[in-house]
Amino acid sequence: MRYLDRAGGAGLAAADHRLLVAMRDCGRQPGVAAAARVLSRSGEHSALWIAAGLACAKADRERRRDWLRATALVGGAHLASIGVKWAVRRPRPRLPAREPLVRTAGRYSFPSSHATGAAAATVAFGVLGPAGRRLVPPLAAAMCVSRLVVGVHYPTDVAAGALFGALAARLGAEWLPAPAGGYGAGASGPGCPSWSAAVARKAPTPGRTGLRMTGLRRSPAGGGTHG
Repeated sequence: MRYLDRAGGAGLAAADHRLLVAMRDCGRQPGVAAAARVLSRSGEHSALWIAAGLACAKADRERRRDWLRATALVGGAHLASIGVKWAVRRPRPRLPAREPLVRTAGRYSFPSSHATGAAAATVAFGVLGPAGRRLVPPLAAAMCVSRLVVGVHYPTDVAAGALFGALAARLGAEWLPAPAGGYGAGASGPGCPSWSAAVARKAPTPGRTGLRMTGLRRSPAGGGTHG
């Protein structure tokens, strides 16, 4: 609370606190508390996302390098968020009569490393195929919410962590293949045989187009032969 009083005003701090209390109270229901604990524990050190990335790298031999790069982006974003935590040093929330439902790996709160890893996985794994775009976002969102239900992060911690993770993975997007949807139906990236076959089928040949290198050199700048 004191951190937000200095940085963004008492109004934002009060709203941050009220939302946290409301989410933590959801954890009074045994089923909700159990699910939140599982999600929180699986997200420690981005373990769930790293394990998923390594499993996909093992299963998808055609794009093993891409999966490993995506997993490295997630791990890198997580480590960077820990550095930010130590720089900001915002204490974790303490709610009267509401003990945290899980133990934490560290004592600082801003940003949420769980949210950072989840958002980074959403971006990094999403470019590798439809399954990543469908399965990762809802699980990542649930993990972010779980940190509020177990009472170990303010909502602003989670929001900042998610933004940080998404930006970190986005900055590394050039290290990954282009999004799967950008290559047409059924394609999944430059390393995918179906994408390569589609390019080969659509690529013009000199016999079909009648184009010659000399003709291309004589074309005016901006002409149709340049695509």
